[in-house]
Amino acid sequence: MSVSAPAAPLVASAHRRPVPIAIALCVALAGAVVLSLMVGARALSPGKCSASSSCRRREVHDIVLGLRLDRTIIAVVVGAALGGAGALMQALTRNPLADPGLLGVNAGAAAAVVAGIAFFDVTAPEMQIWWAFVGAALASVAVYLLGSGGRAAATPVRLALAGAALTAVLTAFISGVSLSSQASYDAMRFWFVGSVVGRELSVLWLALPFIVVGAVAALLVTPALNAMALGADSGRALGLNIGRLRLVTAVAITLLCGAATAVAGPIAFLGLVLPHVARHLVGPDQRWVVPLSMLMAATLLVLADVAGRIVTDGEVAAGIMCALVGAPVFILLVRRRRLAHL
Repeated sequence: MSVSAPAAPLVASAHRRPVPIAIALCVALAGAVVLSLMVGARALSPGKCSASSSCRRREVHDIVLGLRLDRTIIAVVVGAALGGAGALMQALTRNPLADPGLLGVNAGAAAAVVAGIAFFDVTAPEMQIWWAFVGAALASVAVYLLGSGGRAAATPVRLALAGAALTAVLTAFISGVSLSSQASYDAMRFWFVGSVVGRELSVLWLALPFIVVGAVAALLVTPALNAMALGADSGRALGLNIGRLRLVTAVAITLLCGAATAVAGPIAFLGLVLPHVARHLVGPDQRWVVPLSMLMAATLLVLADVAGRIVTDGEVAAGIMCALVGAPVFILLVRRRRLAHL
C-alpha cells in the first residue's frame, strides 16, 4: 500500500532554511495560545494570573480552564487539520485556488447535520459529529465516483467539477431543509457559521483519532506528491501508483477536513490561503509545505478567535474573522498570474 517514491527534484532551496522557519512558527503558535488564554471580555495579565489570593486564583481558574482553554485547544487542532487538508488539496488537484470544500466535504457535513436535526431530532453535539463526519465521507466518495465515471480516470479537473456540482446540490438541500424546519434553522445558525465557541472538548476527543490518522497519512504521502508534481507520466516513471496516491490523499483530506468541520463547522479560507504562504517561505517541497500549513493555520485560527472577542462588545465567530481576512487574499490570488501555477 505504499505510495512513496524516489526523492523528486522539487525540494526546498537551501537558502530558504525551512527548519528555522518551522521553529519560528512553533514559537508564534505558542505565543498565540498564551494570548488566547489572557485576552477576552475579562483581560488577565500575568500579574493577575499569579495573584496569591485564593479567591483570585479560583476566578482565574474558572476563566482560563473553564472557558478559554477549551476553545484554544479546539482552535489549534481544527486549524491544523484544515491547513493540512488545504495543502493536500492543492497538491492533489495541482490547482492553486483549490480548497478542501472543493471535494464537497464541508457541504456534505452540513447537509448530514441538517438532515439529522430535521428528520431524526439529532440535537446532541456528540451525535451531530458522527452525522457530520459520515456526510463528509459520503460526499467525498460521491465526488470520487462522479469524477472517475465512465472510461476516464479521476483526473484533478474531473474531481473539481464533480465537487463543485455536488456542493451546489447539497447547498440547495441545506437551504430548503433549514427554511422548512425551525429547529434545523436555529441549530444551523449556530453550527454553520464556523466557530470554536460553545464546542465541548468531548466532541473534539471523538474527532481527534480521525484527525491524527489523517495528519499521519498526509505527512507520509508528501514525498510522492513531490514526484507527482512533475506530471502523472513522470510520476509513474519514478515508480508511483498514481491511482493509489490520489485515493490515499483524498482519504487524508476527508479525515482532516471532515473531522474538523464536524467539530467547529465550516471555516473557510484557512486551507486556501496558507499553503501559498508556506510555498513562498520554503518553496514547493510538500514535505515542508504541509506541516508548515498546519502550523500557520492553527496560529491564524487562534488569533482569529482572539480578534473576534475584542472587535465588538459581543463576540464575532472565528469563521467570520477568517473570511474577513481570507476573502481579500483570495481576490489577490485570482488576480496575480504568477500564483496561478504550482
